[in-house]
Amino acid sequence: MPADDKPGPSVKDDKRYEALRREGNSKEKSARIANASAAQGAGTVGARGGRAGSYDEWSVDDLRKRARELDVAGRSSMTKSELVDALRNH
Repeated sequence: MPADDKPGPSVKDDKRYEALRREGNSKEKSARIANASAAQGAGTVGARGGRAGSYDEWSVDDLRKRARELDVAGRSSMTKSELVDALRNH
């Protein structure tokens, strides 16, 4: 892992963070998951996922609203597939 990609001192589970980054997840998402699983246990965190509908089924307007909530840059000019990809990798 490059030196500029090392987790900061606020990351509670360095190994999980590094594994998530190798999978291609963003720094923010990796830190969020690593910290939640360190605090609550991986089983608890994993059991929470999968309840929202697939982004593929959302309208472009709804995708843009969600992208705005997450402050995704360039969202107004993105296609549906670009929005879905940006949201999944945020």
